[in-house]
Amino acid sequence: MKPSLREVTQLLRAWRNGDPSALDTLIPLVYEELRRLAQRYMARQAPGHTLQTTALVNEAYTRLIDQSHMEWQNRAHFFAVCAKIMRNVLVDHFRRQRPKVTLSGEAFVSPEPDVDVMALDAHWVAWLR
Repeated sequence: MKPSLREVTQLLRAWRNGDPSALDTLIPLVYEELRRLAQRYMARQAPGHTLQTTALVNEAYTRLIDQSHMEWQNRAHFFAVCAKIMRNVLVDHFRRQRPKVTLSGEAFVSPEPDVDVMALDAHWVAWLR
């Protein structure tokens, strides 16, 4: 059963006001929608991407815990923040996976094309709108 807009908003406000059990109640209510959001992101990743949908949701959750100070407006605001967190997780993951290049007197030419991470992030922002 899909949670009501009011129920999610009330839980977000309770969490913001310091009720730690509100987050524990909220996450099971919104988990499937978070998975759908993560699946949309992962569907646009290159084949062989090493991060899985569940891992993306879990990493977003661990970062979301740090957002207890957020002035949550409503359910839509919550999912917009979650989307941004997921984008940041993917960008961070990409940066960690990129091969490190060190030059020791010889030029190194990578067979892989350069990726503009900032353009990639801007693309996701535009896609979500």
